[in-house]
Amino acid sequence: MFIAMNRFRIAPGKEHEFIEVWRKRQSYLAGVPGFREFHLLRGPTNDDHTLFASHSVWDSRAAFEAWTRSEAFRQAHAQAGGSKGLYLGPPQLETFEAVA
Repeated sequence: MFIAMNRFRIAPGKEHEFIEVWRKRQSYLAGVPGFREFHLLRGPTNDDHTLFASHSVWDSRAAFEAWTRSEAFRQAHAQAGGSKGLYLGPPQLETFEAVA
């Protein structure tokens, strides 16, 4: 099992707008070989941002990496630039492989 997480720092007061962007977007993940599940998680809020993380589970690192080179990936991220003002910097990718 392989997990890919993107951490997002979202501007105060923009949390609802960020969540709506994710609820309305087409992910193009259905039917992608090796994809298992996806979750958008809300973390703590502090004075300068609210933390969110996207959490996707894959059969393997190879399956995830193949998706990042696919047309489905390009389609899913085609509108990413249209959400300016929500993000305080780029997302931070973290990846994990199951060991136990």
